[in-house]
Amino acid sequence: VDALLVASTLQRFIRFLVYRPYYEMRGLHWLLKLMNAIPVAGGNQKEVAESLERARQELQNGHVVCLFAEGAISRTGNLLPFKRGFERIIDGLDVPVIPVHLDRLWGSVFSFRNGKFFWKWPRRVPYLVTVSFGGPLPSSPKAQDVRQAIQELGGEAIGLRRSDFDLLHIRFLATARRRWFSFCMADSTGREMRYGESLAAAISLSRWIRQKTSGEKIVGVYLPASVGGVLANLSLYFAGKIPVNLNFTTGPEAIGLAINACGIKHLITSKSFITKAKLPEIEGMIFLENVRAEISALQKLSSLLTALLIPSFLLKFIYREKDQVPDSIATVIFSSGSTGTPKGVMLSHHNIISNVEALDQIFWVTEKDRVMGVLPFFHSFGLTGTLWFPLLSGFSAVYHPNPTDARTIGELSLKYKPTILISTPTFCSAYIRKCAPEEFSTLRFAFVGAERLREPIAKAFKEKFGTDLLEGYGCTELAPVVSANTPDVRDGSEHQSGFKPGTVGRPVPGVSVKVVNQETSLPLPNETEGLLLVKGPNQMLGYFNQPELTREVVKDGWYVTGDIGFLDNEGFIHITDRLSRFSKIGGEMVPHYKIEEIVRSCTGEDETAVIGVPDEQKGERLVLFYTSQGMSPDQIWECLFGTALPKLWIPKRENIYRIDALPSLGSGKTDLKKLKSMAIERLTGSKNAGSKLSGDK
Repeated sequence: VDALLVASTLQRFIRFLVYRPYYEMRGLHWLLKLMNAIPVAGGNQKEVAESLERARQELQNGHVVCLFAEGAISRTGNLLPFKRGFERIIDGLDVPVIPVHLDRLWGSVFSFRNGKFFWKWPRRVPYLVTVSFGGPLPSSPKAQDVRQAIQELGGEAIGLRRSDFDLLHIRFLATARRRWFSFCMADSTGREMRYGESLAAAISLSRWIRQKTSGEKIVGVYLPASVGGVLANLSLYFAGKIPVNLNFTTGPEAIGLAINACGIKHLITSKSFITKAKLPEIEGMIFLENVRAEISALQKLSSLLTALLIPSFLLKFIYREKDQVPDSIATVIFSSGSTGTPKGVMLSHHNIISNVEALDQIFWVTEKDRVMGVLPFFHSFGLTGTLWFPLLSGFSAVYHPNPTDARTIGELSLKYKPTILISTPTFCSAYIRKCAPEEFSTLRFAFVGAERLREPIAKAFKEKFGTDLLEGYGCTELAPVVSANTPDVRDGSEHQSGFKPGTVGRPVPGVSVKVVNQETSLPLPNETEGLLLVKGPNQMLGYFNQPELTREVVKDGWYVTGDIGFLDNEGFIHITDRLSRFSKIGGEMVPHYKIEEIVRSCTGEDETAVIGVPDEQKGERLVLFYTSQGMSPDQIWECLFGTALPKLWIPKRENIYRIDALPSLGSGKTDLKKLKSMAIERLTGSKNAGSKLSGDK
């Protein structure tokens, strides 16, 4: 059907390269012959060469030739590697190469969604698709260049899907009306809700919130992953507010900065939660327990009837603010980044919905799926993956507020039988130690990110639970998923790979990745290490009230990740290092600069540096070097421990070293690469460490 769609959009006649068994198929042969299609045999090299030569001849005669460089219909839902046959066709010919992208075909009856062609109902009627044409590429482009151009076209095409009503809560409204009596969510408190109940509860709570927070645009959410946390977020959208999920683990200083930055006056929380978590009360807190007591039975009934009886198209108009569009701010997620100063990442409805659609496409979720939600909603991976992914795609979720509580998570899994786990390698290592094999026996896949997946953890998880840990990669600024490994797909003799251990997978649909030289910013060929740049519909609107900082990380439309890596010839991303000065420990970003700042205040000297080195348990370990002769490593540790820094940010006593001087580069900057090698030598007990660290105490 691809050829028919492309042909229908152009006035000019096109000669398509067609797989020979299709070309000879009864009922199609007469049409393809009439179209002057060029048959291509799959395995016969001589016939392939003849087909390519005929295509060259057609080009030389001034005709338009179209081929599908993937060489097969995608079974994975993602863009496949490109064959290089077209390079032979255009070699030496002065002809333009026009990239073409077909959007929204995945999910149609012609696609392989759910593991079969044709035998499924259309997802919508009429079924709209988008055909996008790029500008002509430079002379004789390589397969990598054309694939890159088509990926970028795909990202732009996703923006064409949106209508004014493509908003998170409106999408949920449609799902809830369709799945009214289906199980929606539960949590470890025993609370369970169906989709209809969830919609009615969100509408009921939104009416109360709208009255109590009149004139406020942004409202804080101070809740863990739970049914209450989901309802708080939903109700704020229905009330026309922007929810900001605050990281209650960072301490009062960081929370205060986030509250002040957004001008937050009220926070929705739970009395039982802050009591159990031993968190201090903050001015402006609204306790859900009190709200429930204030909403009368009549008001609840009114909300239920509204959700059930008013036509969906009217509800959309009622609960969409006049100025709301897909590019409106949906939330602000605070990320400490490399400096330790909170940065508010503004994500739009379009950002999050696009990321959810990409996940839905590559993981083939159905209404029977169920996700085990252990990541907090102030974590972008938790917000998109465990809150919005199930709510918009129509499957269910089970939540537990403590991702390290492996025993309870195992018990919940045994009870609710999740098919999807979204977590981090650190948390999964705890599940390996404490959960029984039968507790995760229903998993279809386990998706991990936020830190590097170590091979021992991946191997142990596979051996115990029989499921591969599928590593992905992302950034808060990208809503957050950039790439993911997916299960391989076998369809008869066709085998398409989606999983490559040691990589972070291929870019998800709509997302483009390129690797550039750090100095010149020029694109690099595959298999060449450089700076990773990302572009797509999931790219943030910017940092909240920090346009200068936004311009530093977004260059010519590309987000500069600060990570070093390369793309291999199959399109998989390899992350090899990091430019940004932070470590990911247990899935949390730990800024080096903040720790160094406190050490400087303790010693009164500037010579200090924090380095992150690989750690099999938590992803990375912090190593601190300092030069002050007036304090011992124990005193440095005690100084750090006596501050408001989270314990996760404090290096272990045995990983604090005093040296004579920090190594430096010719530019005068600290040589972080050398420091890292020194740290690794220290930790591995290298015999050469003494000569390199002469003068150490």
